[in-house]
Amino acid sequence: MNDKLALPVGTTLDRFIMRKQEEFPFATGELSQLLRDIALAAKIVNREINRAGLLDVTGAYGNQNIQGEEQQKLDVIANIRFIRALRNGGEVCTIISEEEDDVIQTGNHRGKYIVAIDPLDGSSNIDVNVSIGTIFSIYRRKSETGSNGTMEDCLQQGTRQVAAGYVIYGSSTMLVYTTGHGVNGFTYEPSLGEFFLSHPNITTPADGTTYSCNEGNMNSFPEGIQNYVNYCKDQNYSARYIGSLVADFHRNLLKGGIYMYPPTNKAPSGKLRLIYECNALAFIIEQAGGKATTGFKRIMDLQPEELHQRCPLLIGSAKMVDKAEAFLKEVEVEEGIVSK
Repeated sequence: MNDKLALPVGTTLDRFIMRKQEEFPFATGELSQLLRDIALAAKIVNREINRAGLLDVTGAYGNQNIQGEEQQKLDVIANIRFIRALRNGGEVCTIISEEEDDVIQTGNHRGKYIVAIDPLDGSSNIDVNVSIGTIFSIYRRKSETGSNGTMEDCLQQGTRQVAAGYVIYGSSTMLVYTTGHGVNGFTYEPSLGEFFLSHPNITTPADGTTYSCNEGNMNSFPEGIQNYVNYCKDQNYSARYIGSLVADFHRNLLKGGIYMYPPTNKAPSGKLRLIYECNALAFIIEQAGGKATTGFKRIMDLQPEELHQRCPLLIGSAKMVDKAEAFLKEVEVEEGIVSK
């Protein structure tokens, strides 16, 4: 009999999570269950995305979120799906979502965790069949259980994350996450309804030749970033910008590169959100051997002051981020500016 006819399909996400439970002496299964809840919601959202063109759920919903951005129909659907899964799972007391003005209290007063989530990043790209994603970040609550989560629970530094990850919905759907013990990626097999380990122990290249930024904003970038982009062009680096944060980040994580969303005249504090976008991706990239900064400070050291706080982001291969920071600091030295 040909052994190739019955090759093993690999390790499922559930089995992988169970094997890793010993890495969390403070947990008694709740974190594992929480990750399964997120994976379940991701499967449901994946189904909605795959049939979006047939069900008339593409396009704008008609409202704006707290960011002043026009909500897409799939934004609303994904938000509902993830909130419902996290509430029903029972492990989360409070949720922070890009699509909600205020925190969401789940009513699970015994829940030990806070989840910050961007339910569907880049959702406007669904109309043109471009990859989009979900970004999530998990914190242990600081307050005592038995009541709602507090604002102090929500405004924690990125260094206090116990897990973070993203789901990318593209040619295949992948869930990538870290619990502070490396980064692992799982690919969804729709015929079996399971995520299987496909990218174990992801390590990002220390250097790269790809830069990702919206060069349409080039004239309003800080001078140091303009100089760095011109340096990349002089080096014949490849410019790759999809306009979907998860997709751009995922490519650079695997192949090497830098993603940049610096301050602009239109968004002087940057555009990306610290708590549910930047912190999560910073945790992942650092665990993979890369780096994430504002250009001057480590992302995960920033102390959030509000739920939807924005910040600049330089993230990716460590040497490329270092080089971009050097260009920023060179301008400061020339102008006699001292960073705060």
